[in-house]
Amino acid sequence: MKKTIGIIGGMGPMATVDLYEKITAHTLANTDQEHIHILIDSNAATPDRTEAILHGGASPLPNLIASAERLASAGADFLIIPCNTSHHFINELRAASPIPVLSMIEQTAAYIASQNFRAAILLATEGCLRVGVYQSVLAPYGIQAIEPDAAMQKEVTDVIYHAVKADAPAWDVSRLNEMIAELEARTNAVSVLACTELPIAVHRYGLRGTFVDPTRILALAAIREAGYLARE
Repeated sequence: MKKTIGIIGGMGPMATVDLYEKITAHTLANTDQEHIHILIDSNAATPDRTEAILHGGASPLPNLIASAERLASAGADFLIIPCNTSHHFINELRAASPIPVLSMIEQTAAYIASQNFRAAILLATEGCLRVGVYQSVLAPYGIQAIEPDAAMQKEVTDVIYHAVKADAPAWDVSRLNEMIAELEARTNAVSVLACTELPIAVHRYGLRGTFVDPTRILALAAIREAGYLARE
C-alpha cells in the first residue's frame, strides 16, 4: 500500500527543501507519476527550538501539533520532521498527533549501529546537545556520544545560525574543518550532521569530515515507509 508523506517543515526552510530534494533523488522512479505523494507544511514562524530549551523561550510544540493536524487532515499517512532539535518534543507530538511520526534520531542511531561505529561526534545545536536528543538514543546501542568542546561548538553554532539560516553566500569553515579532522582522528569516531542546516553547509561552504547525514537517512526511511523502493 502506498502512503502519503507529511513533512513538518520550516525549521529551517532550506532544511525542508533539502529533505524534499533527497526524497525525490532517492526514490526509484522513472516517471513523474511513480514519485511519492508528499505534503509539506513549512511554518517558519515556529519558535526556535534551542531558544525554548536553553532560555525558556516559546515552545515550538503547539506549532508542531498544528502542523501534524493540518497534514493529517490534508491526507498524510505519517509525518517526518527535518529538524533534529525538535525531536526533543517528539513524545508529546506523538501523543497529540492523529498519525504516526517517524523519528530521524531513531533512524540515524540504528544506521550508525548497523555500520559498526562505536563512537559518534555530535555536530548539533546547543539545545540538541543539552537535552540529550541523540545521547539518549545512541546509548542503548552502546555508541559513545562525543560532544565538541566550547571552541568547536561556537564554530558549529555560527555555521548553523549565522551562515545557513542567515543565507550567507560564503562562509569560512576552514577552522571547523580542522577541528573535525582532529577530533575524528583522536576518537576514531564518525561525525553526525545532527542539525539539518549542516548538510547544506557541506555543499554550500565545503564543510568536510566523515559524515553521517540524518536528513538522507530520514529520506530513505520515509521512502520505504511510504511503500516505495529507495535508490541508495
